[in-house]
Amino acid sequence: MDRIATLEKMLAAEPEDTFVLYSLGHEHAKEGRHEEAVGFYEKCLAVDPGEHYAYFHMARSLEALGEEERATGILQTGLERARADGNQKASGEIAQYLAQLI
Repeated sequence: MDRIATLEKMLAAEPEDTFVLYSLGHEHAKEGRHEEAVGFYEKCLAVDPGEHYAYFHMARSLEALGEEERATGILQTGLERARADGNQKASGEIAQYLAQLI
């Protein structure tokens, strides 16, 4: 069984599992299905806005879709959240990516 199918079964059992939502976003992005990826990252962040790397990877998918302005906004939000949560590693990586986009 492929990873997406496995994750979808897991999601059916736990629809608000942020690990599964994030993982589904990541798997879709790896396969070039960035619109689907963005949807899963959005759901992940709706459940837990503290999933810092969901902002980072959603921005990557948005950039791949040619939506740089939206990607920049997502990164700014993620950076603010990571800083507020004291996550220096995430805030540093998000800030670096944001600097590349602007």
